[in-house]
Amino acid sequence: MPDYNIALLARAVAEAVPDRDYFVQSSVQGFSHGNQRLTYADMQDRARRFGRYLIDQGFEVRRERYELANHEIGQDALGLYLHNGAEFLIANLGCFEARVAPFNINYRYVAEELTYLLHDSGARGLVYHSTFAATLAEVLKGITGPQTLIQVPDTSDNPLLPGAVWFDDALAASDPDPGVDPTPDDLYMLYTGGTTGMPKGVLWRQADVYVSALGGRNRNTGDEWPAIETVVEVAIKGGRSRVMPLPPFIHGAGQWPSLTGLLSGHTIIVPEVAERLDPASILEAVEREAATTLIIVGDAFARPLCNAIEGSHHDLSSIAAFINSGAALHAETKARMLDLLPGRMIIDTLGSSETGSQAREVTTSASEARTGSFTATETGEVVDSTRTRFAVPGEDDLGWLAQRGRLPLGYLGDADKTALTFPVVEGERMAVAGDRAQLATDGTVILHGRDSVTINSGGEKIFAEEVEQALMRHPAVADVVVCGRPSERWGSEVCAVLACHPGQDPADDDLLAEAARHIARYKLPKVVVRCDEVYRSPSGKVDYRWAADQVGEA
Repeated sequence: MPDYNIALLARAVAEAVPDRDYFVQSSVQGFSHGNQRLTYADMQDRARRFGRYLIDQGFEVRRERYELANHEIGQDALGLYLHNGAEFLIANLGCFEARVAPFNINYRYVAEELTYLLHDSGARGLVYHSTFAATLAEVLKGITGPQTLIQVPDTSDNPLLPGAVWFDDALAASDPDPGVDPTPDDLYMLYTGGTTGMPKGVLWRQADVYVSALGGRNRNTGDEWPAIETVVEVAIKGGRSRVMPLPPFIHGAGQWPSLTGLLSGHTIIVPEVAERLDPASILEAVEREAATTLIIVGDAFARPLCNAIEGSHHDLSSIAAFINSGAALHAETKARMLDLLPGRMIIDTLGSSETGSQAREVTTSASEARTGSFTATETGEVVDSTRTRFAVPGEDDLGWLAQRGRLPLGYLGDADKTALTFPVVEGERMAVAGDRAQLATDGTVILHGRDSVTINSGGEKIFAEEVEQALMRHPAVADVVVCGRPSERWGSEVCAVLACHPGQDPADDDLLAEAARHIARYKLPKVVVRCDEVYRSPSGKVDYRWAADQVGEA
């Protein structure tokens, strides 16, 4: 099958539907500035101008893909430090036009985390909302680079940082032709967390991520699109899909539907309030823009929406489907959604930054709602607990959810982690991102969840070791173990079990204040349990079952 480049596909789609709306965010009062409604032709013009600006600033490809190992990068990188808005999508596509590797930056990061990410990525430049200027300025005092700073105005009214340029000024000063030829080998990079708690950059060839995550195959047959003409034909018919991604674009759950839409002829709608989940703003946008599909992240998104729907008088008849990814959507929540909006469809999906789409579950009535059972895609698999063979339906072994076919190259700068996550199973390279799973006797995938050190709270992956390290920064803490416990609102919430040095017993607020200097606030423990000694195995490893028992008893 042919390999495609995302920028070239987007050009072809835009030529076919130039006057169709691609991006809509109206009556904006949040972090953007004024109403925004961009057609596909508008998007092309802005993205190509942005790409040209990067080329003029010296961004380039330093080594081609064939010269590199899977964990290496040969393209200059640009960080996207932005709330949801047109600028994120324009900059992302503009990077593809210029053969620059864009990457996502979690805007909740504190200075210490942001410093690590900029160092790890080797970012040559950044696009950022003005509201983040103070944190960025603090970080830039202690590092060399990035050299190119592009600032997006917002209601904070923060002035330009030294050496920065306003986003619109960069576009206005540039020609709408980057002057380079993108290739299918050009990178798509998405940062996710690593098992040690430090973010990892997942490196994809654009040709592979398009098929695995961005709509590059026929949903009915699983076949890849055979020609660019077929892609364009599908996009021409895609005008009825008006998709509202509610997760931040800094996560794959928000970014992938937006890129899928760009390559499929859809319209992407962003609610008036973009910096947080605001159910009233969402329902107003659904009614105003006739949104057909809402992208959500588990109960943390669905339950507030249900509460708002119960008390609203908005016309929500345009909604045809909810697509859930990134966190569990429990059966009771699905049933409630379908009772409130009968006749709709809930598509529960499994996947990760390292795999793309692996499995899905479609629910159309409250009576059939269930949690944790999925049908694997054509490329979704389950391998055994040793990652050496494919799982057998009905066996007791607790295996791993895996992916075959078009996979990422690996993790930026980490050959060992790349080898571990992408093992060869029965002669075939696979992606095993960390979800524990089994095959039922009928072939259904039974998901057991992420490995024990990962806490998924409201769609955010929080790694226990990272929180432990932050708490250990307090001088009174002798030892600590972090685990999760069920939460009605967030799915899971972070809990810490710690032991202090003799004679020391700081208040919880004091402990959390120190930790907040090293990790984002959403990662802080909701519960702190004290003990005389943290139990560890003879090898020094934490016993997470013991920790969960301590939290349960408390």
